[in-house]
Amino acid sequence: MEYHNPVLLHPTVDGLNIKPDGVYVDVTFGGGGHSKEILKRLGPSGKLFAFDQDEDALANALPDERFTLINENFRFIKRFLRFHGVKSVDGILADLGVSSHQFDVPERGFSTRFDAELDMRMSQKNDLNAYRVVNEYEEQDLRRVFFDYGELKNAPVLARTIVEARQDYPIKTTDELKDVLAKYLPERVRNKILAQIYQAIRIEVNQEMDVLKEFIEQSLEILNPGGRFSVISYHSLEDRLVKRFIKNGMFEGEPERDFFGNFSVPFKTIGKLIVPDDAEIKINNRARSAKLRIAEKI
Repeated sequence: MEYHNPVLLHPTVDGLNIKPDGVYVDVTFGGGGHSKEILKRLGPSGKLFAFDQDEDALANALPDERFTLINENFRFIKRFLRFHGVKSVDGILADLGVSSHQFDVPERGFSTRFDAELDMRMSQKNDLNAYRVVNEYEEQDLRRVFFDYGELKNAPVLARTIVEARQDYPIKTTDELKDVLAKYLPERVRNKILAQIYQAIRIEVNQEMDVLKEFIEQSLEILNPGGRFSVISYHSLEDRLVKRFIKNGMFEGEPERDFFGNFSVPFKTIGKLIVPDDAEIKINNRARSAKLRIAEKI
């Protein structure tokens, strides 16, 4: 089984504008596809650090003395790079979302295709899992999760239905969750709504929006001037954060303007939004929602 088929491989790595002696970071190592391509372009003195919080990814570590794999969440990028003596880097790559491997292993609970225990943790070290979200969250918190992270207009009724059902018995598996919500899953849009429900729970379990914000802010701090930031997102929530920060250096609001009406921003956009072509989507269906944005630190 393919661990993870790298999405937009060449455009993403091209976007880093790699210097042979530079220092680069791949914060979503997975199967190592992007990292292998970066290493091809580095010279003998170049360095690549990679992050992956999923213990399964450690089996894919690359036997290259220029390469270091860090088994941690990339929200701690600055801390762990400093641990390795690195204060600044020349480029950072992030392929956000869930890896093919995580979707394809039924017991991880990420996929709507399999019945499995409610888990959805990207790192098994985390205490919070999907079971706890579904069975322990108050109704208003479930409503927030479904509305904010799944963009589900019927979030209130979904939350209420879960709370009522779990009074009789805990909801332990993905199939049990589907059964509880069955009347809100009409056949013609069943897969779409299930994907939104799973996405919402997964984002909450892994604190993905908070993690992404912390990562982006730290990336700005550690990138050298002229350093590149190459990020693939898979849903509008991620892409919105990435796009706004590249444009304004802020996640909300607008930067202050000077006396002349100008405002300074930390990045300049490189090229246009890049999406996979039909050929790549045919090979890897999970690439269909990918959006690549590239920026350079000013």
